[in-house]
Amino acid sequence: MRTFGWPELWFIVEAAKWTVALSLIAFIGGALVGLVIALSRTSENGLARGIATAFTQIFQGTPLLLQLFLVFFGAPILGFEINPWVAAAAALILNSGAFLGEIWRGCIQAVPRGQWEAADALSLSYFWRMRAVVLPQAMKIAVAPTVGYLVQIIKGTSLAAIIGFTEITRAGQIINNATFQPMLVFGVVGAVYFILCWPLSLWAGRLEKRQARCTPP
Repeated sequence: MRTFGWPELWFIVEAAKWTVALSLIAFIGGALVGLVIALSRTSENGLARGIATAFTQIFQGTPLLLQLFLVFFGAPILGFEINPWVAAAAALILNSGAFLGEIWRGCIQAVPRGQWEAADALSLSYFWRMRAVVLPQAMKIAVAPTVGYLVQIIKGTSLAAIIGFTEITRAGQIINNATFQPMLVFGVVGAVYFILCWPLSLWAGRLEKRQARCTPP
């Protein structure tokens, strides 16, 4: 047993780099999955819409913690050796993809119907309709909620501590087991999360206000 000091504080702060790294992997991978889901949900192909809808409902309707368990403990049963890094990244990518896909689907459908009709009048294919007309406008709408959801991804990485991934929360657990000062230790953990998330929350709020000013009544 030891007292909480600078080395313990630095150990928690240093673990933030793994939280940031995992968050970036989850966001980038989730963005790729989410784009496929959003386009599938708004496509003219009924099969694609059905598969994307089922994917979204499954990952939005089950806890992220359960998804982490299924990936981490389920992969070895299927014959795949997997470490906490890969398991946490895979679960967070799939989970983020479902939520980002739903956010972006709403943004695509928020594009005024007149724009869709104009693209139809030009006889544009689905690909060119999306690329040239709909997606550029939907991206402007999607920036604020996407940045806001990034905050949720950062906080969601804390659940990876359950499967042994050493990020901020896991570092706090390790230090708490050595110091037995939970209020101090987890207060520091909460402060580190706040420092990471607060600027993004402010940015999302400013983007939302800017978008509201630019949107015609």
